[in-house]
Amino acid sequence: MKSDNWFSLKYSDGEVVFLDQTKLPAVEDYVHTQSYLRIAEAIKRLEIRGAPLIGIAAAYALALSVKQGYSQQLFNDSYLTLASTRPTAVNLFNCLNRMRDFCENLPENKRNFENLILEAIAIHKEDEQGCEAIAENGKKIFNSKSRVLTHCNTGKLATGGIGTAFGVILRGFEAGLVEMVFADETRPLFQGLRLTSYELSKSNIPFKVIPDSAAGVLIRDGKVDLVITGADRIASNGDSANKLGTFSLSVLCKTSGIPFYIAAPSSTIDFKAGGFEDIPIEERSSDELIQYLDPDLGFKNIDSFNPSFDVTPAENISGIITEKGFYTYPYNFS
Repeated sequence: MKSDNWFSLKYSDGEVVFLDQTKLPAVEDYVHTQSYLRIAEAIKRLEIRGAPLIGIAAAYALALSVKQGYSQQLFNDSYLTLASTRPTAVNLFNCLNRMRDFCENLPENKRNFENLILEAIAIHKEDEQGCEAIAENGKKIFNSKSRVLTHCNTGKLATGGIGTAFGVILRGFEAGLVEMVFADETRPLFQGLRLTSYELSKSNIPFKVIPDSAAGVLIRDGKVDLVITGADRIASNGDSANKLGTFSLSVLCKTSGIPFYIAAPSSTIDFKAGGFEDIPIEERSSDELIQYLDPDLGFKNIDSFNPSFDVTPAENISGIITEKGFYTYPYNFS
């Protein structure tokens, strides 16, 4: 049943309230906290995830870190703690740097929680508005009623608004332009199975969850009209880092002549990164891969390779959609 009375994260009455995404879809557990350390832990543990939402959460956390009183040392320590949580998501650093610059530009007697929290709220509001603009700019990807495939999670659970790629899908569905959504399960943490299916259900959008390895069969057999995903960092040339498996999808699309799109806020574009070689890729614990479903599923002493992201080359991307516009290869975001 459609339900709009849920949220991923909000600031209310001096605290941050967030939905613990590690427990979805079985349990909707909202965590209330005034601790920046608790928010840092939540980002590390993927209780809060999605590049835009990570940045928003970090902005609130940095403000909360000085709620009992501001000191330069405390502020700096809090900044470094939050910056160390997820190295690939450029939104994290953009939001933290914006908060730092805002604070530094305040008179010393104005460097306090009350002013910092207003800036964090502004960051959140801007992302919410940006999601709507991304969805509007993404309308052109639908030439007719479409069957869409998406990877990982890009909706309200990943952003401050309706989502990036998910927002495009949602507004397309509301306009009668989306027939079916195929949601990759998204190994190894199953964000598609657990989270995207949750959001699709909430929005009453017809969908099927598929194994990641089934995407090629669907694309080959002409059952997918387009693929759209999000991004955690986009280099200035258009190379885009996203959840592991995105690059493979782009290759399948390019081979089969299926459009492949990226939707992300412009804050995801890292103008200091010239290309894929400048994007740091987070490698996560082998336990997530080997023992995620059951501690006894895999041998505890075997090695693994568990990168959280891969990078899709710019030439594989049919279009990059941001709140500022719709861009095509070769990419010029200026």
